[in-house]
Amino acid sequence: MTTSNYDVIIIGSGAGGGTMAYTLADTGKKILILEQGSFLPREKRNWDPHFIFGKDGYKAPVEWEGPDGQTVKPIVYHRVGGNTKMYGALLHRQRPEDFTEQQHKGGISPGWCIGYDEFEPYYMMAEHVMKIHGNRGEDPTEGPASGPFPFPAFPHEGRIAEVAADLGKLGLNIHHSNLALNRDINEPWKRPCIACNTCDPFPCMLHAKSDAETALIRPALKHKNVTLWTNSRVDRLVEENGKITRIELERDGEKMELSADIIVVSCGAINSAALLLKSKVANSSDQVGRNFTKHNQSGISAINPDKDNDVVFQKTLGCHDFYHGSPEHPYPLGTIQLTGKAHYTRILGDYGHLGLTEEEARRMQRLAVDFWFTSEDLPDRHNRIEWTGKGIKFNYRPNNRESHFEFLDYFQQNYLEKAGFSEFYRSTKELEFTWHQAGTAQFGTNPKTSVLDPNCKAWDLDNLYVVDASFQPSQGATNPTLTIIANAIRVAEHIRKEWFNAGGVTTDDYPLSDGYMADNAGASARVPDYDRGDEDSWGA
Repeated sequence: MTTSNYDVIIIGSGAGGGTMAYTLADTGKKILILEQGSFLPREKRNWDPHFIFGKDGYKAPVEWEGPDGQTVKPIVYHRVGGNTKMYGALLHRQRPEDFTEQQHKGGISPGWCIGYDEFEPYYMMAEHVMKIHGNRGEDPTEGPASGPFPFPAFPHEGRIAEVAADLGKLGLNIHHSNLALNRDINEPWKRPCIACNTCDPFPCMLHAKSDAETALIRPALKHKNVTLWTNSRVDRLVEENGKITRIELERDGEKMELSADIIVVSCGAINSAALLLKSKVANSSDQVGRNFTKHNQSGISAINPDKDNDVVFQKTLGCHDFYHGSPEHPYPLGTIQLTGKAHYTRILGDYGHLGLTEEEARRMQRLAVDFWFTSEDLPDRHNRIEWTGKGIKFNYRPNNRESHFEFLDYFQQNYLEKAGFSEFYRSTKELEFTWHQAGTAQFGTNPKTSVLDPNCKAWDLDNLYVVDASFQPSQGATNPTLTIIANAIRVAEHIRKEWFNAGGVTTDDYPLSDGYMADNAGASARVPDYDRGDEDSWGA
């Protein structure tokens, strides 16, 4: 059993942990990032839909106990970069109203202890570090911004340009999606993104997607004071006299103990809650694990049988016109975006409940435009993560769904049908889809009703911070990654000033000139070994 001392230990290498490492790297402090998984290999299977949408893919072999005692096999990825390795790279800000109390059809979405205006500068920095493409002013629900998007939007092409025009004629404000991809729109040979059909939900073989590994962890590792350990699972945080004095972990099968002045937990809202509960820390409020949210999400693949959709890069169109409701709905509905162009293997999985044949799925691949709907679910103290002693109990039951399904019906009947679509296939995501997990260690101003203070430090402990989406009292209806990154920059700036006597940060600290290809980083990281001659194992 070995003890080593660091200034900062960051548990988790996803969006929150990666941002923390990136933002603290230039302080010279000794920083260790712990990741329970390994690097996702760079190999041919990255872009093989039969593998990605197959039984295993790159998914972690994880099982939870569901609310009725059933086995839940969540779609999660224990890799450097976390779940962002497989995400669709569409990054939104929450709307200003999301920071305030909102009345939904199904109940109340609570306000935050800080407002949009305080968050805005950090959103700007987050858009820079993730190299967001978009056009300000197209989306009438977007909040004020202190500058333009770093890069212009990906244009609509072919059939999607036609759909955008058709929906625009029906009175909708169609906007270009805010994408975190490393592409130069006007001179595409300058940057690695090739706008292919494997962006969502594949890993990027070209390292051209701004995932947490590529955009955050690898650049942080250019600093000699930052180290990453893979295959390092933290089992327990040990508290003494109001501080975490050591962490117990297992690295490559060896049990170890480590200590640091500051411990940062960023394992995702589910695993962070489980770690805190397992360790019996930070829970004097009895709120750890409670108020879990994950969004209500559904897809509609819409078909006009007379029009093929041969667009390769489909994920460029969005619509937020019904974010706050409609003339017929005096309560929020949500967001509409396009997914990546669905391969027939994904269609067979997404619409498995319809019993489609391969021939029917291939027809859908040829014709369909794939719409994605996200609505807010509401925090409920009974929707909670528990640690049973053997594993995670996932007590989640969906809520606020009536308005979600009204949203799908309303958009289909009033817009998609009028735009010429006549066939519709629907799929709603259930328990295993926890991509947008949040809310299990909320921040606030009252230690009796919240886990974290406004700087995301645990009320009960002097040196423990949580910087994944656990802190969020609510999610709005936007993809959460940009909010996680913005908040982690905000918290890292607090640590820089209050702990390290270092300066704050601005957008200049997140330069757009940095191409962030992973090959640029001489990372102090151990990578997995592969057998020679294995054609499916090419590097890391």
